[in-house]
Amino acid sequence: MSAFLEALQSRGEFARHFAPDIVLTTMEDGAAITGREAARDFIVAFHTRMFDAHPELVNLAVGDGVAAAELVFAGTHTQEFAGLQPTGVAVRLPYTVFYDVTDDGITGLRLYLSVRGLVDQIQAQQTVSAAS
Repeated sequence: MSAFLEALQSRGEFARHFAPDIVLTTMEDGAAITGREAARDFIVAFHTRMFDAHPELVNLAVGDGVAAAELVFAGTHTQEFAGLQPTGVAVRLPYTVFYDVTDDGITGLRLYLSVRGLVDQIQAQQTVSAAS
């Protein structure tokens, strides 16, 4: 898990830690993304296209076949996201990910991140900027 998180934070080859049939689930809406490449593409788009972001690790807990990470999503809104055109607004939002881990790698990733929280931060900063 440490090698995976280091690769994720450095924008390295984090997907090599995924099992071929990984299922990434966004828990806010229940959407499931299946497969190593699809999961990688979703994460890359979120961290490098919609936002220029780097996850900050707060805590990591690892057990038999499972892991949990508490992180902060820190970045700048750079492309269309949730119907909002790019704003350049900086965001910081805590989130949690639970992982299922086997000898084949990470087979499940459950992402608890609030899209509404990101939208609220972007819109609040736009309101402050417009009022200035």
